[in-house]
Amino acid sequence: MNKIKVLLIEDDRSISNFITATMDREGYKIMHALNGREGLSLSTSFCPNVILLDLGLPDMDGLDVLQKLRSWSDVPVIIISARTKEQEKVSALDLGADDYITKPFGTGELMARIRTSLRHSHAQTPGHVYKTLDLEIDFEKRLIRLRGEEVHLTQIEYQLLTLLAENSGRVLTYSYIMNAIWGPYMDNNNQILRVNMANIRRKLEQNPAQPQYVFTEIGVGYRMRENENGAIPAERF
Repeated sequence: MNKIKVLLIEDDRSISNFITATMDREGYKIMHALNGREGLSLSTSFCPNVILLDLGLPDMDGLDVLQKLRSWSDVPVIIISARTKEQEKVSALDLGADDYITKPFGTGELMARIRTSLRHSHAQTPGHVYKTLDLEIDFEKRLIRLRGEEVHLTQIEYQLLTLLAENSGRVLTYSYIMNAIWGPYMDNNNQILRVNMANIRRKLEQNPAQPQYVFTEIGVGYRMRENENGAIPAERF
């Protein structure tokens, strides 16, 4: 059986030792780069299944590494960083990062994020139905059911919900969603997005203040609970 290959790009040896020990224990094959240039080189020779990328590298900013990676590769990239500013997270996600973990983090959280990224990248025959808990979205029939009852959404609400469902488990930034739904010339004020998301939550959530389906990543964007059926093809409109 081939081991899942993880490339870690991290200059802090204590963190890299912790992650390496975790990956070894979980049965993953790990390669470690101490700087961005070495990481970019290994990303081509090692052919990893997932990359763990620090932003504070000694030779170049991690965001530059991410941008270079995304120019030729769609391998899942999870940012591991001590940077906590919301704009840093937004920038990383907008540049194509699949996830963002703030240091310090535990073993359980790290492994869960890796498994989610791998499930997204390994889905070979995605279904046309999103299903999680009591919510079901049939993309072909354009039907939404909650506990077996049909839910009626406006066109914009439907587009928002299906966009999140297609990317379930991933954080979509406010700017990404605004551009996808309203186009690149829409005002940057995301109030219209917040209003529509509040309406969606009122229709789906038993308690909108404690959502089960659509979660807010404060200052960054929205994330939808992962699809139990796997990935969904992007064929909304």
